[in-house]
Amino acid sequence: MRLLIVLFLLCGLNLNAQSQNDLSYYLPQEVTYDQNIPTPESIIGHQVGEWHVTHDKLMFYMQALAKASNRITIENRGTTFEGRPLLLLTITSPENHDNLEAIRETHIASTDNSSVNTSNMPIVVYQGFSIHGNEPSGSNASMVVAYYLAAAQSDEVKNLLKNTVILFDPSFNPDGLQRFAYWANTNKSKNLNPDPNDREYDEIWPGGRTNHYWFDMNRDWLPVQLPESQARIASFHKWLPNILTDHHEMGTNASFFFQPGIPSRTHPLTPKLNQELTKNIGDFHAKALDKIGSLYYTEESFDDFYYGKGSTFPDINGGIGILFEQASSRGHIQESENGIITFPFTIRNQFTAALSTLEAAVNMREDILQYQHDFYKNARNEASREATNGIVFGDEKDAAKTFHLAEILKRQNIEFHEIKNDFTSNGKRFKKGNAFVIPKNQKNSRMINAMFEKRTTFQDSLFYDVSAWTFPLAFGLDYTEDIALSNAGDKVENLKMKTGKVSKKSNYAYLMEWHEYYTPKALNAILNSDLRAKVGMKQFSMNGKDYDYGTILIPVQNQNKSASEIFELLQQISEESHLDIDGVDTGLTKGIDLGSNNFKALEQPKIAMIVGDGISPYDAGEMWHLLDQRYDIQLTKLDNSSLNRADLSRYNTIILPSGRVDGSATKKLKDWVQEGGTLIGFRSVLNWLNGNKFLKLDFKKMEREAKDINYEQRGDFRGAQVIGGAIFEADIDRSHPINFGYKNDKIALFRNNTLFMKPDKQSYNNPIQYTKNPLLSGYISKDNLDSLATTVPFKSVGLGRGTVIVFTDNTNFRGFWYGTNKLLMNAVFFREEM
Repeated sequence: MRLLIVLFLLCGLNLNAQSQNDLSYYLPQEVTYDQNIPTPESIIGHQVGEWHVTHDKLMFYMQALAKASNRITIENRGTTFEGRPLLLLTITSPENHDNLEAIRETHIASTDNSSVNTSNMPIVVYQGFSIHGNEPSGSNASMVVAYYLAAAQSDEVKNLLKNTVILFDPSFNPDGLQRFAYWANTNKSKNLNPDPNDREYDEIWPGGRTNHYWFDMNRDWLPVQLPESQARIASFHKWLPNILTDHHEMGTNASFFFQPGIPSRTHPLTPKLNQELTKNIGDFHAKALDKIGSLYYTEESFDDFYYGKGSTFPDINGGIGILFEQASSRGHIQESENGIITFPFTIRNQFTAALSTLEAAVNMREDILQYQHDFYKNARNEASREATNGIVFGDEKDAAKTFHLAEILKRQNIEFHEIKNDFTSNGKRFKKGNAFVIPKNQKNSRMINAMFEKRTTFQDSLFYDVSAWTFPLAFGLDYTEDIALSNAGDKVENLKMKTGKVSKKSNYAYLMEWHEYYTPKALNAILNSDLRAKVGMKQFSMNGKDYDYGTILIPVQNQNKSASEIFELLQQISEESHLDIDGVDTGLTKGIDLGSNNFKALEQPKIAMIVGDGISPYDAGEMWHLLDQRYDIQLTKLDNSSLNRADLSRYNTIILPSGRVDGSATKKLKDWVQEGGTLIGFRSVLNWLNGNKFLKLDFKKMEREAKDINYEQRGDFRGAQVIGGAIFEADIDRSHPINFGYKNDKIALFRNNTLFMKPDKQSYNNPIQYTKNPLLSGYISKDNLDSLATTVPFKSVGLGRGTVIVFTDNTNFRGFWYGTNKLLMNAVFFREEM
């Protein structure tokens, strides 16, 4: 009898899930639809929600809509790393399309001019879907939303289109969406199975959340390091939308969330009116979700602090960002605490929220347009008080890092200038060509404040993401605030990277200082060309120039190429790596001579990195991206599950990102190190290395007692002990190979863990050590700050004939922490000298 009941229920579930696939399940039924507009099924070959739409089908449907409807135009703004198009639809009335550029210019003028009347302008809404590829209900809902806006013939929709310009981004993350759709579809059964243990709901590593290089793209709105982000931010600044929506998914046992988030966790630079308007918009979401009977909540989780998220980025740009989080089916149908959740159900909630956003935009149009107008008016007034002041940033030894920060400013529509002449400020020398000045009196002054501020006091002690991101610290650049604008030269209109060169042809040797950001790329190209190269372990000077620790020597004699061939090769490498190489005619110097044993021979790195289950895909992806995209260094990715079968003798360097290694490979990996390999480990993998006796690490033990904390407060008490992401200062010994290329005696490190490693008794074994008062920017509890002081984030220990190198911190965080990338590269290239 029980079996019959179960079979009956499952049959009912399948019938219900199939009935939900019909387009009428989503669409308002009191509306007439234009029969000339293609339905999703007519293009993609199945009903919305029956299968997970792949990106190619999504693209075909959006192209078909644009072809059939005079309400829609479509553009391709670029491609992902995997070559998929980054589409943007513009949806508005045909009359607005005929006048679109004039509408855009008037809209932008309202942010530049205090006298522009906004009352009769259309409101601009940017709707974006599924920046996390395995949160697909958003992108699948985008087909229904786009169809509705193209086909619906009601007066309500026509009025909406008349008063709204919709920038419609159906897939923020094409590569991730494609990856997850493949997984969900290939594991779907004809008889839909809601059992959460089914393989359909347990996608393989790294999952579809991320882009090609495993980045969480919803953290890249401010740094803008990825092609998807660059296209999106260009569209954002072209239009400056009033509202931007970001459709996500969360755990299966949740319901539906819409902003505002927790009020105390809003960034202080965000105006209070922003949150009030967000709450008013939320009333429209609540009404719409009530109508279809969907559960929801608001103001109980998530936050509006880090401006690098899609729902927060608009807040510092005069707009209103809105996060939607839908409980995920993670496939086609799954059990949950709220009953059986189907994929079509998740799509319908996203569709409903998309339409309620547009309803709110039309009804609140004048208030929201006026808010944006006043935001920039007030920002101009604030900035005018600093009309003679600016910020200077740069590195006299590293033009490339300086360029890449300037590149972000350019993408964020921030004006900056060359410096007129070399000058010194606060003991730091700023060199023309290697430094820029940002006038504080400009339109995006609040964005400048958000990017350059250092903040150490907070209303709340809990953060959904990082609490600090001060850009010059992230880039390891010198900077000074409040310098006189008399130091500013011409405004930079056409930003260009430094042109590298070889000073002259030599028959003796060439020298390359190690300060520039792209020196690892250059050295790898040199060694890859079978040229011998050495690294200088001490400082020296010749021809009136001082050469620092880590200078690379390329002798001309006894190479496999002629002097002319070497010169031509180095010319090419210097140009591609944007750095200078000096030709010299003698080995005699002031200090170590070029034939000294203090120049150590270098070996071409043969690098592998362990990836797969147990390893953080974020950390692994950041290093893969760094080596592959920036330094053109070949990397072998070894899967954790098959490590025991891999031939490790092919590699002299293995990188272990945060995580743990499959236990069966422990002995093999240790034997490889003892035979001469270099193992480089990061963050939580230090616990695994310590536990498996690759080295002995002494961590501070943290014991905290909760006093006067009640049961309800226990979560906040624990959360306050988390270091969600802050910036700390460390002293460095520049003579140690791990610090080659750094010109200052201090470094800014990003940290988001509580691994506090005690220093060695021998001071020379502590080349990087946190200062006594290390906090530069961000939140950390007092207990954790006291524990962190004078600990070390780096250790290098011999094991047999090999070396184990460990970092407690992430030196490659999110692809924009340029300032510490060289620590990893030093560990790779100078591993024999550690």
